[in-house]
Amino acid sequence: MSLNRRNLLKFGAISVVAAATLVGCKKEAAPTKACDTYKADSSSILGKHKIVVIGGGFGGLTTAKALKKKDKNFDVLIIEKNETFMSCPFSNALLGKLDGVNLGTLTHDYAQPIEAHGYDMLHAEVTNIDRAAKKIYTTKGVVEYEILVLSPGIGYDYENQFKNWDTKKIKHIQRVAPAALISGKEHVILDRNLVDMDDGDVVITVPSGKYRCPPAPFERAAMIAAYMKKEDIEGKVIILNPSESIAKGAAFKESWKDLFSDRIEHREYCVVTDVDPIAKTITYSDENDDDNIISKTIKYEVLNLIPNNKASSVIAMSGIETTTAFGKVVMNGCSFQTKTDPDIYAVGDVVGHAIPPSGQTANWAGKQCADEIANRLHGKSYTLPVKTATAKAANVCYSTVGDNPEEAIFVTHDFTWTGRVIKGKGHVPKAPSGKFRSALSAKANRDWYNGIMRDLFT
Repeated sequence: MSLNRRNLLKFGAISVVAAATLVGCKKEAAPTKACDTYKADSSSILGKHKIVVIGGGFGGLTTAKALKKKDKNFDVLIIEKNETFMSCPFSNALLGKLDGVNLGTLTHDYAQPIEAHGYDMLHAEVTNIDRAAKKIYTTKGVVEYEILVLSPGIGYDYENQFKNWDTKKIKHIQRVAPAALISGKEHVILDRNLVDMDDGDVVITVPSGKYRCPPAPFERAAMIAAYMKKEDIEGKVIILNPSESIAKGAAFKESWKDLFSDRIEHREYCVVTDVDPIAKTITYSDENDDDNIISKTIKYEVLNLIPNNKASSVIAMSGIETTTAFGKVVMNGCSFQTKTDPDIYAVGDVVGHAIPPSGQTANWAGKQCADEIANRLHGKSYTLPVKTATAKAANVCYSTVGDNPEEAIFVTHDFTWTGRVIKGKGHVPKAPSGKFRSALSAKANRDWYNGIMRDLFT
């Protein structure tokens, strides 16, 4: 077999899978904070901490770091089930094989921020929360808390979306057609599927309702189209969207038309009903004609099935009040304290404020949450400043839409608050060229990602 670029990519994918398998704390390694020394006994009491944060993603890491910056004596523990951090933001660049982007670009070890910021971390999965006793049950043991911060992220709702699928089929779909909205092996599998693919179509499904990072499926379509184009892979990227809604819609549509008019096909009002992973077919209801809904089945070479999202199961374990089918937490006014329990706070995907779910938003919210908790522990009152009542560009979200040249689009959100809820208002600006996309935005995207990684890990 000749070692052309496609074959080299395939060898690289094998190496990536091997590396992802080996990442973690070796059993024979000397104990460190990152490789927790807790007994693997789910009934043993591991200890009590002033503040416990569930979730080591953008929101959780930011909250823990900000608390330690406010007061180095704060006793802060993060509970995180994964032993290695992997970023969802910027991960579509891996699928597009952008210059210099590899698995190492997205992955980071937790030992670095633990040592840099002084909080502690328990690598375990949460199995239950007893709010009355202030106990968190995990696969490693029981942790007691005084204040709890929930930043557990999302879960997938295959069961309610595909009621005829059993557990075996759901697990099979997750292995062969991963959603890749939760960090970890899903991105590795999807990347491998693309590298190994022959000519044929890639199908991306869009969830219904609230879901993590609304621009993600549409950016992913552009990045996969860019990859197929430079690798001379014949086929299209077909987006099956249950509505007509597209985050940053005008900007994406303009970019697709200019760069990938022969490769990206966006199909509106297409509700996925079934998948046959053996035959590599996906069936959906085409609802463009209200009087004549048609069931269609198409073949695919690679499938990125993104199911409907819901809040992590940790939220249900806590028993706090939620709203919407997703399970957003009901907040205590313009606060990151929950309405149900004054000793429980929330940041990230699960907050009930009307702000967009993104890595940047989670970072902003984590800092506000830490301010709120720190002032409380120092005996001071705290509210978001009423005089300004606006955070300009509190969220900035980039999406790469082209390669050679690398170009991106972006949206900014100003956050406002009135005493009841924090709201976000978005704006998608055009570049000086008159187009939405630009090379300058692509550079800003890389700068933003590198900057927020430094903020979290150093």
